[in-house]
Amino acid sequence: MASDPFSHPNSSSSSFILVGVPSLKAFPTGLGILFCSGYIIALVGNGVVLLVIGLDNSLRDPIHCFLGMLAIIDVVMVTSIVPKMLSVLWLNSTEIGYMACFVQMFFVHSTTSEESGVLLAMAVDRYVAICHPLRYQAILNRQTIAQIGLAIVVRALLFMVPLTGMVTNLPYCRSRVVPHSYCEHMAVAKLACADPRPSGLYSVAGSSLIVGMDMAFIAVSYGMILKTVLGKKSCRKAFSTCGCHICVMLLYYVPGIVSIYTQQFGSGISVHAQVLLADLYLTLPTMLNPIVYSMRTKQIRQAVLKMLFSRKVHA
Repeated sequence: MASDPFSHPNSSSSSFILVGVPSLKAFPTGLGILFCSGYIIALVGNGVVLLVIGLDNSLRDPIHCFLGMLAIIDVVMVTSIVPKMLSVLWLNSTEIGYMACFVQMFFVHSTTSEESGVLLAMAVDRYVAICHPLRYQAILNRQTIAQIGLAIVVRALLFMVPLTGMVTNLPYCRSRVVPHSYCEHMAVAKLACADPRPSGLYSVAGSSLIVGMDMAFIAVSYGMILKTVLGKKSCRKAFSTCGCHICVMLLYYVPGIVSIYTQQFGSGISVHAQVLLADLYLTLPTMLNPIVYSMRTKQIRQAVLKMLFSRKVHA
């Protein structure tokens, strides 16, 4: 009898089976249309943002650099899960290779850490712009922006490399069916025939530390902004800008925190609810970020209109 490849955790012939959304497998067309539409909106919206920032030399200030970083991260994040999800829902192509599964896991969870870092950087940008406008360009120069971007990537790597190593080194000798629409690390780790709790505790502790620190610094930044503009004529405009940012941050952080803790401790929550929450947490912000952060920004709007009308004139 041939040996089961799952008895050898490092075997390249091993694979996992993605279920999609458990209990909702009877509605693959509707779910596929929903996530495909979101994917197209995310690609078009973030693609337009990157295009206008790349073509318009006036969009070289720090906030637009951070918007560009956010758009790149969103594209990588949503592309990591939606194409495979659609193949599961529409083509019944449920199998994913062993290494492909862990590569997907790495990209999904590292980009969530990076997105949190960029949101923090954007909050700091707003603080410097509103509270120290005369020193804005001096504080957030090109070198500082590059260092911030590098720090965001390095932090994500420092978090994800150990977690990926812990999960890949587990021996998988049980069922290979992942009750999820992508290779979520806890859903995969629970299939191991060894205790998956160390990787789960590391994930919760690391995610809590990253999200907790970022949210704390964001709260401090916006608190100092409100303190600075309180009683000034610019208060309403500044508060409107901050309110817009805070709404998207809440949209990103609240489902993320709930998803993290339900995956680890939510035994009373149905599996399909956990999976849908995780899917929406990864796809919904990628759709709305270019709209809220960019399309509502005057410079981005004007650059998009300029690009569209200039092409019509040349045509």
